[in-house]
Amino acid sequence: MKSISMNDSVSRTLSFFSMLVAGLLMYGSPANDVRTSGDEQGFSIPAGMQLPADSEALVDARDGWWTAASANHAERMSWYNDAKFGCFIHWGVYSEIGGLWHGKHIGGYTEHLMRKAKIPVSAYRKEVIEPFDPSEFDADEWMRNASMAGMRYFVITAKHHDGFAMYPSDVYPFDIRMTKFDGDPMAQLRDAARRYGIKFGFYYSHAFDWEHPDAPGNDWEYDNPGGDRLLGGADWWMGDRKGFLLQAERYVDRKSIPQIQELIRKYDPDILWFDTPAKLPLYLNIRILKAIREADVRNKIVVNGRLVRYGGNNLGDYRNTGDRAAYFFPTEGPWESIPTTNESYGYSLVDSVRKPASFFIRLLASAASKGGNILMNVGPMGNGKWDDRDVEVFRGVGRWLEKNGESIYGTQRTDLPAQPWGVTTWKGDTLYAHVFDWPEDGRLVVGGLRSEIVSAGILADKARKLQVRRINENDCELLLPTVAPDEVNSVVAIVVNKKIPACPVRLLHGTKTETLAAFDARLNGKGLGYGDGKPNRNHVKNWKDESQWLSWDLRLNAPATYNIYLDYNTVEASDRGTVLVEIAGRTFEVDYGGHTEKMGTNTISVGTLSLDKGHVECALKGKSHTGNTYMNPIALRLEPSER
Repeated sequence: MKSISMNDSVSRTLSFFSMLVAGLLMYGSPANDVRTSGDEQGFSIPAGMQLPADSEALVDARDGWWTAASANHAERMSWYNDAKFGCFIHWGVYSEIGGLWHGKHIGGYTEHLMRKAKIPVSAYRKEVIEPFDPSEFDADEWMRNASMAGMRYFVITAKHHDGFAMYPSDVYPFDIRMTKFDGDPMAQLRDAARRYGIKFGFYYSHAFDWEHPDAPGNDWEYDNPGGDRLLGGADWWMGDRKGFLLQAERYVDRKSIPQIQELIRKYDPDILWFDTPAKLPLYLNIRILKAIREADVRNKIVVNGRLVRYGGNNLGDYRNTGDRAAYFFPTEGPWESIPTTNESYGYSLVDSVRKPASFFIRLLASAASKGGNILMNVGPMGNGKWDDRDVEVFRGVGRWLEKNGESIYGTQRTDLPAQPWGVTTWKGDTLYAHVFDWPEDGRLVVGGLRSEIVSAGILADKARKLQVRRINENDCELLLPTVAPDEVNSVVAIVVNKKIPACPVRLLHGTKTETLAAFDARLNGKGLGYGDGKPNRNHVKNWKDESQWLSWDLRLNAPATYNIYLDYNTVEASDRGTVLVEIAGRTFEVDYGGHTEKMGTNTISVGTLSLDKGHVECALKGKSHTGNTYMNPIALRLEPSER
């Protein structure tokens, strides 16, 4: 077969939490069946109760403060669930450097300058902090940009991993007053957010701090664990560096918690955002969350999902995907993804390519269709201005939302199966069809929609009504204009008489290419997990033996013939093996070779198959492999055949 290379919250039921804690105390967390994937900065915490203090902290949460704080979770999350779209800002003293240190490009995220270049604290202070002069900073302009883009909440770095506070911190004065800037940019932004009606909050690096001698992370000057050298191992508190726990507790108690509570007192934030929880043991992360709830007297602050997580469990208000995801695996409850306009979070002088507005418009619809939010990042320049290229991206997204925002804000995840032309969202009695691929023949088939349709029309042109024809009890057809109203995402609003559960079995249309994404498959057996959704990581991973497989339930309204292709990559270049594509009772044996994700996506031609009308079962199974795992499957693609 020919190979073608392509570059291409936690449950809020208290009884559930009680059972969860009890089970963990007895047996530990089921780490071998965790199906979420993390980013490079410590996305997940090791599973199981590693320390007695972990168990004690969980019991304390269950029996007291966490349970009490969960009582108004729905109320606390109401604005967040409706907002769908927010602005993420990575801005600090590193922004002026822009990823270059002494003329050399350091690589990676530019906000990691201090770590990547191994800069001592004294040199960082003299060469990065003291010269910082954002003389063109204008809080109203920043918030105006966010409002123009249609964003409903705003999160900015109050302190990133360099340990430097971008506000006057009386509890730990390693802060903005050491720069040339005269003022409090966080207060100015908070006030601007209120003027524009935008919810406001902070990113705070609670676990990773390269300035503080008692914090994890700085292993080039302090020889502390939690850094690139992995001193004491990833779980340093379990190895020969467990004596560092006393220092880590001192850092948490004397800097991290006091500054977080200071931010709450001074600025009254609506949301707090954390990261890298794996740098600290579980009980210290729980201690920080408890301190937040103690300081938040109205119990109204939304806390993201990267503060207290262990195994597949999360004590935050919602979950987070990995960094810069372009594809989304199924996630229960509210969740959020954090794409960037380029490939860095902080401003970069080197990374000059911007993703087009069209990328974010479709990403926003795709996230909303699966119940998620998009917190879109931009890194302002060190002088306080935004790069014009970023402003243009924001403007483009805002123009689309001005006409189509109704199909995003306040919507819920769809219960319809995947559609070959785009995605769908629900709000009340209206289904919104986000049509990325406008049908040339003007016939849009919506598979799985069983509800009775009252009316349908183009959302951006409400005067234009569409004809609707019911094909059968599960599917309907809309007659569309020849030309798409929007070449990126045209939205069709379909009003139903009464929303009833959709048919969950995916309809194959016969005339369109159907991508059976691994993220849309049913995962069978134990241990399979999802990649983090970056390009070439939109795969299923940890496929180790024949007890695991992927499957899709399909149906056709008429016979069709398809050419079948398999998209995949591998963990190692030496990985190879044989997999079985089973569809409609026929089995294709497919040999594959090594092709790592850095090489892109590899495509194998599987064969041609004619399918009859009716239900079709499709599966991808393993036969044999060399190496630690089978391939990482990305998708099966069914392309209509002329035959």
